[in-house]
Amino acid sequence: MSPLQKKFLDLKKEKKAVVLAHNYQPKEIQEVADYVGDSLGLSYEAQKADGDCILFCGVHFMAETAKIVNPGKKVLMPDLEAGCSLADSCPADKLRAYLEENPGLYVVSYVNCTAAVKAQSDVICTSGNAEKIVGRVPEDREILFLPDRNLGDWVIQKTGRKMRLWDGDCYVHMEFTASSIDKIRREHPEARVVAHPECTRAVRALADEVCSTEKMVGYCKNSTARAFIVVTEEGMLHRLRREMPDRQFIAGPTDRCACGECRYMKMNTLAKAVEALESLSPELVLSREVIERARAPIERMLDWSRN
Repeated sequence: MSPLQKKFLDLKKEKKAVVLAHNYQPKEIQEVADYVGDSLGLSYEAQKADGDCILFCGVHFMAETAKIVNPGKKVLMPDLEAGCSLADSCPADKLRAYLEENPGLYVVSYVNCTAAVKAQSDVICTSGNAEKIVGRVPEDREILFLPDRNLGDWVIQKTGRKMRLWDGDCYVHMEFTASSIDKIRREHPEARVVAHPECTRAVRALADEVCSTEKMVGYCKNSTARAFIVVTEEGMLHRLRREMPDRQFIAGPTDRCACGECRYMKMNTLAKAVEALESLSPELVLSREVIERARAPIERMLDWSRN
């Protein structure tokens, strides 16, 4: 453990903070967090967090979700500017205009969207429960799935449910190509390929398993394979290697580099996290109106996921 990690843990205890970190966070943050997981797991943990404050090490929409499900808690971020290209692809005003022109749609929003978009949604989903959530929507309702067209396409493949798809994507997962994954597969023929559903259909078709980051952990633990090519943001490999040191995890490459890295996720650093606990800032603030409107579709997701 580094001296800075020791300082962080001392501050966490002093400030009575609950530290939540996404699987894509830098390894030095993952190692000192109270919980590391995907968006669904983080939502549950944020909902039940009982410390004096929540330090959310992830991107902006994730911290917003934590505030929505636990509005009485102060929610901090190491870097308030850590955004998301996918969330940015669906501005709230454009969604509002689209829904005014197309009334009656049932809006299923991937959690990778802003609080203002969640407030206009009927239900939220994550990559881990999207198939289940869409399956709960009444058959007589036409669905608008947003903002990720690749995840939506995957859900259509899995469920057969026709949906309108918003034209958004994650820039990191779009950098993985069929040629880059085919090449790494040929270099490691013994390895299983596990890919995130935010990847394109061509990439998903080359995978042995397509699933959320949390389900990647279970898949790899239960597999008889000893090597895996992991096609998602490179931060996920640190968690996999920590939990399964006897397995080999190979970063899925892009056509440009050996792995995919999210510049937004990596805006958070351990030094910034220490500063956030020292000053109890920057704080994520949402209006009461947005919190109230966005809470219902999130809680509907959490309820549907439990059943």
